[in-house]
Amino acid sequence: MQRRTFLASAAATLVAPSVVRAAGTSVLRFVPYVDLAVLDPVTNTNAVTRTHAYLVFDTLFATDSEFRIQPQMAEGARWNPDYTDCTITLREGLRFHDNSPVLGRDVVASLKRWGARDVFGLAVLEAVAEMSAPDDRNVRIRMRAPFRQLLSAFGKMGPNMPAIMPERLAATDSLKSVKELIGSGPFRFVPAERVPGAKVVYEKFEGYVPRQGGGSGFTAGPKNVLVDRVEWLTMPEPATAMAALIRGEIDWLETPSPDLLGQLRREKNVRVETVDSTGQMAILRFNTVIPPFDNEKLRLAVLRAVDQTEFMRAYSDDSALWKVGVGVYTGGTPFASKAGLDGLFGPTDFARAKAEVAASGYKGEKIVILGATDHPVNGPMANVAADLFKKIGLNVDLQPVDSGTVFQRRNSKAPLDKGGWNVFPAALSGMGQTTPAESYLTRGNGAGAWYGWPTSSKVEELHDAFLSAPDEAAQHKAADALQVVLMQEAPFLPLGQVISPTAYRANITGITPGFPRFWGVGKA
Repeated sequence: MQRRTFLASAAATLVAPSVVRAAGTSVLRFVPYVDLAVLDPVTNTNAVTRTHAYLVFDTLFATDSEFRIQPQMAEGARWNPDYTDCTITLREGLRFHDNSPVLGRDVVASLKRWGARDVFGLAVLEAVAEMSAPDDRNVRIRMRAPFRQLLSAFGKMGPNMPAIMPERLAATDSLKSVKELIGSGPFRFVPAERVPGAKVVYEKFEGYVPRQGGGSGFTAGPKNVLVDRVEWLTMPEPATAMAALIRGEIDWLETPSPDLLGQLRREKNVRVETVDSTGQMAILRFNTVIPPFDNEKLRLAVLRAVDQTEFMRAYSDDSALWKVGVGVYTGGTPFASKAGLDGLFGPTDFARAKAEVAASGYKGEKIVILGATDHPVNGPMANVAADLFKKIGLNVDLQPVDSGTVFQRRNSKAPLDKGGWNVFPAALSGMGQTTPAESYLTRGNGAGAWYGWPTSSKVEELHDAFLSAPDEAAQHKAADALQVVLMQEAPFLPLGQVISPTAYRANITGITPGFPRFWGVGKA
C-alpha cells in the first residue's frame, strides 16, 4: 500500500471516538494543511509547527489584531530612558504542564535557545550585552545600544515561535529537538496518543492562567479554552478530507483544495471563509553554498525569467485566491512595496532567459529541486519551476518527496551526491514576512541565515539600518532599499501570495482572523 493511501486510511479510522475517552468530552477535530512532521518550534520554521506550538507554548509578549505588541506571560516591561536596559516581570501563577512554576531562569534559557535559530532572535542576541534572572519573576536584559524592537521580537507571530519552556529543556542544543514538549500554553501535548503521520492530540491545560485586559486577537488575549481536546488528523488526499468534513467526522479543514471549494460552499452545514488575509508567500529558495547557484549571475537570470501568474495558476485558476506583483514583504501589509520590482514577474522572455543563463557561465550542472508532493502550494510550485528551468536551459532533477523529507533535507549543506539540494519551494507564513526584522529572507549572514545560507554585506547593512531606524520613515527607506538589493542578488525567487480559505462545520464558533488558533473556539 502506498504511503499516501495508508495515511488517508489511518486518518479516516482515527476520527472514530476513542473508547477510553470520558463521556461528555468535547473534542475539536482539525486537519492541518500538511502533516506535523516537526514538533519543536525552535528547530524549524514550518508554519504548521508554529500553529501546533501555540497550543502547547506561551510567549512573553504577543501581537493583537491591530498588530500591536501586548504583554502575554509578562505582566509588563520597564525600560531605562535610552532603551538600553529592560526588566520584564512575569505574571503571577504561571505554571508549566508538569506543574512546575515558570521562573525567570526558564525564560532566559528559552530566549537564548530561540535566539540562536530565529532571524529576529539572532539580531536580539547580537544586541544583548547581558540577559539574566535576578529573581523568580523578573528578567533583565541589558543592550549594547538602544534596541526599541526588543519586545516586538518576543511577541512575533511567525516562525520560529519564541516558545517559553522549562530551563532543563531549553538547555537542549538549538540544532537538536527537545525530547519532551512541555510548555505553559492553553493545551497540553499528549505524546502517548501521537501517531506519526496521522494523529496528534492536545488536552485542555487546567492550570493555564489567562491574561486579563489589554488588546486581544491574533496571538494576544486571555486564550480561554472551550473544548476538552483538540485532535489533529493528517489527511493527505483532499477528497478524503472534504468528505470527512461534510459527514461531520472532522470539524475544521485548514486548507481545502481549491478545486473542491465550490462543492464545499454548497454544503449547508459547512462554512468556507478567508480568515487569514496575509496567506502564504510562495518562494523558491536557492542553495547558495554549492554550485551552480553559488553563482549570483545565474540566480538573477532565473529570477528575471519568473512569471508569477504562471506559478499562481498552478495552485488555482481562481485569481481571487492569489496575488502577483509581490516582492519580499507580504502584500497588503505596511512594508509591502514595488521597490526593485520594475520589469520583474511578467510573462517570460525565453530567448532572453536562455541567453542570460548561457552568459552566466552555467556549465550544465545538475539542479536538484525538492518537490513536496503532499503540500498544496509547494507541490505545484516545484512542478512549474522544473518546467521553467528546463525551458531556459537548466539540467533539472525534480525529486518528489513528502514535506517531512523536505523539512529535514533542507538542513543539509552536503553536495548533491550526499543528499544535498539546489532549490526547494516554500510557502512562508504571510504573518512572518511583514517586516525586515521578522522575515527570514532578509538576512545575508551566511551560516546564520535561513536555509540556503546567502552571504551579503549589503543585505546585512540594510537589515541593521532597519533595526536601528529612529522613526517609521527611516524604517520604510531601509525596507525598500533592502528589497532592491535582494532582487539584485536573488537569494530566492518570489512566486506570489496565496490566499487560501478555510472550511469548518457550521456549529463551530470562535474562529477569528489569522492562522488557526484553538483558544476561544467551541462547538454550538
